Amino acid sequence: MLPKSRPLKILVIVLITALVAVLAWKFFKPKEEKPQYITAKVSRGDIEETVLATGTLQAEQLVSVGAQVSGQVKKMYVKLGDQVKQGQLIAQIDSVRQENDLRNEEAALDNLLAQKATRLASLKEAQLAFNRQKQMLAQDATSRAEYESAQATFETAQANVKAIDAQIEQSRLTISTARENVGYTRITAPIDGTVVAIVTEEGQTVNANQSAPTIVKLAKLQTMTIKAQVSEADVMRINQGQPVYFTTLGEPDKKIYASLRAIEPAPDSIATESSSSSSSSTSSSAVYYNALFDVPNPDGQLRIDMTAQVYIVLNEAKNVLTVPAAALSTGQGRGKKSGQGDASNNQVSARSGNDSNNAGANTDSASGSKASASSKIANRRATVRVLDQEGNAVPRRVQVGLNNRITAEIKSGLKEGEEVVIADSSDSSNNSAKRSSNRSPMRL
Repeated sequence: MLPKSRPLKILVIVLITALVAVLAWKFFKPKEEKPQYITAKVSRGDIEETVLATGTLQAEQLVSVGAQVSGQVKKMYVKLGDQVKQGQLIAQIDSVRQENDLRNEEAALDNLLAQKATRLASLKEAQLAFNRQKQMLAQDATSRAEYESAQATFETAQANVKAIDAQIEQSRLTISTARENVGYTRITAPIDGTVVAIVTEEGQTVNANQSAPTIVKLAKLQTMTIKAQVSEADVMRINQGQPVYFTTLGEPDKKIYASLRAIEPAPDSIATESSSSSSSSTSSSAVYYNALFDVPNPDGQLRIDMTAQVYIVLNEAKNVLTVPAAALSTGQGRGKKSGQGDASNNQVSARSGNDSNNAGANTDSASGSKASASSKIANRRATVRVLDQEGNAVPRRVQVGLNNRITAEIKSGLKEGEEVVIADSSDSSNNSAKRSSNRSPMRL
């Protein structure tokens, strides 16, 4: 019996071992996990395509008030930030020298007038002598030589009177200039504005012989002009009249809207470049063109040289269904992302209506209308993955409107509140996002 029981025990042990191995494999084998999804809800909102630029704020009008005469600034009548009216006295330059020059010229004129009286008397005497000689010659009572001498004396006296008249006129002009110079010692405001800079302090001497020294600077701050620098890559996409808004560093959440007034035809560097070096100096540096627009400044919060973050609106859509652009792909399933792929897929233009006639009408804009009017809506088809009730990602074809590479307009194919997949665990480019996720699926 012993020899027969030994194989039976071995068989039982083998079967028990196999059973334990099967049970252990089933218990400890890795469980299949659903992919972890990063999703976003389909929501309504506004979307716009913009050209981004950096600009500076400038006064609508800035005037440097200078001195036309030399001398010491005896008195300053304004302070920095004062509001002044046109013609208001700003500063007084020492006028002693100019007043003395005026008095000298007036005395010289009096002298010339006295000389004229003397010459008029001489003219009258010469005329009488000439008339006598003329009568005597007719009666053969004088010689021809005496007659001609009297005539020459008379004509000389006439010329002397004309010469003194010219000197008198010249003296009067000099007096007028001297009187103006006296007036120039009173510096007055040429415009209504705000004193934004005091260049010359009280007691300082100015020299107007070489160049006109600046006393103060006045600016009209009721309206501010923003000069935005647009890169050469974007300048052909903007046009006069397009909507634009900007924010400042002090109030980054406050948008101030305006309309594009002008685009300068050449960059600022053209004013400093020489004709010989212009081509070489610009070839290696970025080129920017100034786009100008004006905004009211009634409360004076906007100030000169503030930095403005400018957005020139090319196209916009209001209250439309939107999804992140990363959720779109160009083909079925997990095709190439529209936000990362071909640039031609990203140049989706602004919305036009629901029919193709609007797109055709938008092509007829050669005379400088808004860029949004010149852009045609490209009703492109794309694929998104939508989460169903079981948490599975189901591909769905949608019609895409405006796409600014961050947010895309969905014209059809999705409903508000549905969730679209932005990335999942099978995306190698999003492994870091998968690792940071602690639950599946993760909702945004």
